[in-house]
Amino acid sequence: MAYTRTFGEVYGHPEGSWYHNRDDLRAAGLHAERQAGISGTQREGTDAIVLSGGYEDDKDYGDIIVYTGQGGQKEGKQVDHQSFSYRGNAGLVKSQYASLPVRIIRGAVPKSEHAPAKGYRYGGLYRVVSHWYKVRDDGFQVCQFLLVKIGSFFDTEDVIKMFPERNNDIEVETFSSGPPAQRVPTAVNKIQRRATVRNNIKTWHENQCQICNTIIELPIGPTSETAHIRPLGTPHNGPDEEPNALCLCPNDHLRFDHGALYIRDNFEVVDSMWKTTIGSLRVHQQHRINIDYIRYHRNHWFSSGGVP
Repeated sequence: MAYTRTFGEVYGHPEGSWYHNRDDLRAAGLHAERQAGISGTQREGTDAIVLSGGYEDDKDYGDIIVYTGQGGQKEGKQVDHQSFSYRGNAGLVKSQYASLPVRIIRGAVPKSEHAPAKGYRYGGLYRVVSHWYKVRDDGFQVCQFLLVKIGSFFDTEDVIKMFPERNNDIEVETFSSGPPAQRVPTAVNKIQRRATVRNNIKTWHENQCQICNTIIELPIGPTSETAHIRPLGTPHNGPDEEPNALCLCPNDHLRFDHGALYIRDNFEVVDSMWKTTIGSLRVHQQHRINIDYIRYHRNHWFSSGGVP
């Protein structure tokens, strides 16, 4: 039976569900691989990983996980370097940049208080926060990923600073201007977004900006951002659905969100600062944009009759 890659929850298999073996996981649609720990590809992203104690560098703190990627092992020993170009590792990087949820499945790991005594247990949805290379004591380079449980306390915290071994982003201060900024505890209500909306928008447009036609190329491949026309959350309460979304590059996403760009009913794109029409919004037959959201965005930034 073919495996269908699903990002997010799989109907009928809630968090805490237990499974005898990897074949059961695959049959349930939770994880594609019968042996590999990562279920995913560079093109699609990673939908699930299994924590089974295969790498000594893995750290399972419950709501926070440091996960070691695939590759370089032989008979349970590290014998070569890992690379982010490996299929599964590239899939996790894709999931980070595309904000795709990853299912965490825990196998029976004797030293882990979060693992089941036997079999496999589904542990919920996590997001990939960061990735980096780590040089082990034996000299081999491995790929590591920081994952945080979606909706947990740490999902609203700057967890990256908790892991000094993360070395792919090094901050350098050129001026000393006083003590470090203070941190205070906060309570945050986060909007739950649907991964399928992002996936559809980006797939239909092949990560090409609908305004300027730019495609942002990264080592993992092309990427883009999903912009909501009528913003989500209070006070706008726009829906998280394809008719209310655009595929944009980071620059046009920022300009659109702040009123520097708006769209006419005929889908002409206008630069409000220079009061010029810069072209037409590129459309796709499967992407049916709701004109009411276009008008809402325009009216939000410009009063009636005041459109530049």
